Amino acid sequence: MEPRWTNLLHDWQGDLVRFARYDAPKLFAVLLLAFVLIRLMNLITRKVIDFSRNSSASAARTQQISTAGGMIRSIGVFVIVFVTILQVLPIFGIHIEPLLASAGIAGLAIGFGAQTLVKDVINGFFILVEDQFEVGDVVRVAGVQGTVEEITMRRTLLRDGDGTVHIVPNSSIQIVSNSTRDWSQVALHVNVDYSEESARVIQTLREVAEAFHADPAFQENTVGTPEVPGIERMIGNTVDYLMLVKVRPGKQDMIARELRLRIKSAFDQKGIKSGMGPVFVGQLPPK
Repeated sequence: MEPRWTNLLHDWQGDLVRFARYDAPKLFAVLLLAFVLIRLMNLITRKVIDFSRNSSASAARTQQISTAGGMIRSIGVFVIVFVTILQVLPIFGIHIEPLLASAGIAGLAIGFGAQTLVKDVINGFFILVEDQFEVGDVVRVAGVQGTVEEITMRRTLLRDGDGTVHIVPNSSIQIVSNSTRDWSQVALHVNVDYSEESARVIQTLREVAEAFHADPAFQENTVGTPEVPGIERMIGNTVDYLMLVKVRPGKQDMIARELRLRIKSAFDQKGIKSGMGPVFVGQLPPK
């Protein structure tokens, strides 16, 4: 055999021995560690998702946890694979400094162009993890109010009372006002003529409130006994009386309509004259 081929085989043999002695164990350790970390992350996220499905959490909440878990898993796997590649390339004699410099420049350009998108995703992640609102909640965000129909990592979809759909980027959500968390409160303002005796009006309103609370058809939709604090304000020839009712989320309009009907019927029976102003309903924030 020619000397050059002999030298080449000798060099290959030396490189192979050096790789098997020094580089192969390091390569095996890096790949094994990456495999264990990916398996561990998949196991943890799967356990969390299974726990949420088996618990008493709502379907919307379970979907939110699944979405957040999937995002965490994807980001974690990407980071593990990226770091593993950076550790493996030098083992094969590939210098990563030029690659890091190029990746840094490209990442900087992409970061400037996609910073709003990144902020959308980060805000969406915290909305899901912190359970700020769920599908079906009535919320006010970014200057619009409506029922939440869909939540993703990038945007929230609301539908208002007119049926208009509002697509709100999550980066625009700074303050969330949730009207359907735990319970809501109906503040019913009843306008009565100034000449009517206040004690008689208040007693009538309390009788209506007690009868309403005792009605089995509405007990499931109310939280606590309705209250009639008394006179809220006086405007001209009208006295405004206030009735407060804590209700289940989303039941405000139905309860308000029923109370208006009962109040009108009670006033007609007792000959109590209503004021010039309208009877309207509002919502007070929970105390």
